[in-house]
Amino acid sequence: QVQLAESGGGLVQAGASLNLSCVASERMGELYDMAWFRQPPGLEREFVAAISRFGSSKRYGVAMDRFSISRDNAKNTLSLQMNNLRPADTAIYYCTGEETPGQYAYWGQGTQVTVSS
Repeated sequence: QVQLAESGGGLVQAGASLNLSCVASERMGELYDMAWFRQPPGLEREFVAAISRFGSSKRYGVAMDRFSISRDNAKNTLSLQMNNLRPADTAIYYCTGEETPGQYAYWGQGTQVTVSS
Protein backbone atom coordinates (compact mmCIF):
# COMPACT_ATOMS: atom_id res chain seq x y z
CA GLN A 1 0.00 0.00 0.00
CA VAL A 2 1.61 3.23 -1.17
CA GLN A 3 1.06 6.21 1.09
CA LEU A 4 1.13 9.73 -0.31
CA ALA A 5 1.79 12.89 1.67
CA GLU A 6 1.31 16.38 0.24
CA SER A 7 2.97 19.53 1.50
CA GLY A 8 3.67 23.06 0.40
CA GLY A 9 0.24 24.63 0.67
CA GLY A 10 -0.49 27.83 2.50
CA LEU A 11 -2.05 31.27 2.47
CA VAL A 12 -0.70 33.58 -0.23
CA GLN A 13 -1.74 36.73 -2.02
CA ALA A 14 -2.90 36.80 -5.61
CA GLY A 15 0.02 36.73 -8.00
CA ALA A 16 2.23 34.64 -5.74
CA SER A 17 3.72 31.23 -6.48
CA LEU A 18 3.66 27.96 -4.59
CA ASN A 19 5.35 24.64 -5.17
CA LEU A 20 3.41 21.65 -3.90
CA SER A 21 5.15 18.38 -3.19
CA CYS A 22 3.84 14.87 -2.79
CA VAL A 23 6.11 12.22 -1.34
CA ALA A 24 5.32 8.55 -1.83
CA SER A 25 6.22 6.05 0.87
CA GLU A 26 7.67 3.68 -1.71
CA ARG A 27 8.06 2.67 -5.37
CA MET A 28 6.60 5.72 -7.09
CA GLY A 29 8.57 4.68 -10.14
CA GLU A 30 6.35 1.61 -10.42
CA LEU A 31 3.15 3.65 -10.53
CA TYR A 32 1.68 4.73 -13.84
CA ASP A 33 0.22 8.21 -14.08
CA MET A 34 0.61 10.49 -11.08
CA ALA A 35 -1.77 13.40 -10.83
CA TRP A 36 -3.00 16.39 -8.90
CA PHE A 37 -6.66 17.09 -8.23
CA ARG A 38 -8.18 19.92 -6.26
CA GLN A 39 -11.43 20.55 -4.46
CA PRO A 40 -12.53 24.17 -4.11
CA PRO A 41 -14.80 25.07 -1.18
CA GLY A 42 -18.31 23.76 -1.74
CA LEU A 43 -17.46 22.25 -5.11
CA GLU A 44 -16.58 18.85 -6.49
CA ARG A 45 -13.05 17.65 -6.93
CA GLU A 46 -11.53 18.57 -10.29
CA PHE A 47 -8.58 17.40 -12.31
CA VAL A 48 -5.54 19.66 -12.31
CA ALA A 49 -2.70 17.82 -14.03
CA ALA A 50 -1.20 14.38 -14.66
CA ILE A 51 2.17 13.04 -15.67
CA SER A 52 3.07 9.68 -17.12
CA ARG A 53 5.29 7.15 -15.42
CA PHE A 54 8.60 8.42 -16.79
CA GLY A 55 7.48 11.99 -17.35
CA SER A 56 7.26 11.91 -21.13
CA SER A 57 3.60 12.91 -21.23
CA LYS A 58 1.75 15.59 -19.29
CA ARG A 59 -1.91 16.59 -19.29
CA TYR A 60 -3.53 19.62 -17.76
CA GLY A 61 -7.12 20.18 -16.83
CA VAL A 62 -6.95 23.69 -15.45
CA ALA A 63 -4.50 26.56 -15.49
CA MET A 64 -2.13 24.91 -17.95
CA ASP A 65 -0.52 28.24 -18.64
CA ARG A 66 0.30 28.79 -14.95
CA PHE A 67 0.85 25.31 -13.49
CA SER A 68 3.58 22.77 -14.21
CA ILE A 69 3.67 19.15 -13.05
CA SER A 70 6.82 17.09 -12.62
CA ARG A 71 7.97 13.90 -10.94
CA ASP A 72 11.24 12.50 -9.66
CA ASN A 73 10.91 8.76 -9.31
CA ALA A 74 14.31 8.42 -7.68
CA LYS A 75 13.09 10.67 -4.86
CA ASN A 76 9.53 9.33 -4.87
CA THR A 77 8.34 12.90 -5.31
CA LEU A 78 5.61 14.50 -7.39
CA SER A 79 5.54 18.29 -7.69
CA LEU A 80 3.19 21.00 -8.87
CA GLN A 81 4.62 24.44 -9.54
CA MET A 82 1.85 27.02 -9.42
CA ASN A 83 2.52 30.55 -10.63
CA ASN A 84 0.44 33.73 -10.68
CA LEU A 85 -2.07 32.27 -8.27
CA ARG A 86 -5.63 33.58 -8.25
CA PRO A 87 -8.38 33.48 -5.60
CA ALA A 88 -10.15 30.90 -7.81
CA ASP A 89 -7.21 28.54 -7.20
CA THR A 90 -8.22 28.29 -3.54
CA ALA A 91 -8.79 24.60 -2.84
CA ILE A 92 -7.50 21.50 -1.14
CA TYR A 93 -4.95 19.93 -3.47
CA TYR A 94 -4.59 16.16 -3.58
CA CYS A 95 -2.02 13.95 -5.22
CA THR A 96 -2.86 10.51 -6.51
CA GLY A 97 -1.24 7.64 -8.34
CA GLU A 98 -2.25 4.80 -10.63
CA GLU A 99 -1.43 1.26 -9.61
CA THR A 100 -2.96 0.13 -12.88
CA PRO A 101 -3.63 2.33 -15.91
CA GLY A 102 -6.86 4.26 -15.56
CA GLN A 103 -7.34 3.68 -11.86
CA TYR A 104 -6.12 6.12 -9.25
CA ALA A 105 -5.60 3.75 -6.36
CA TYR A 106 -3.73 5.93 -3.89
CA TRP A 107 -4.63 9.37 -2.53
CA GLY A 108 -2.97 11.73 -0.11
CA GLN A 109 -4.74 13.66 2.64
CA GLY A 110 -4.47 16.94 0.76
CA THR A 111 -2.85 20.30 1.34
CA GLN A 112 -4.79 23.56 1.63
CA VAL A 113 -4.02 26.39 -0.74
CA THR A 114 -5.70 29.72 -0.02
CA VAL A 115 -5.20 32.70 -2.30
CA SER A 116 -6.35 36.09 -1.07
CA SER A 117 -7.22 38.99 -3.34
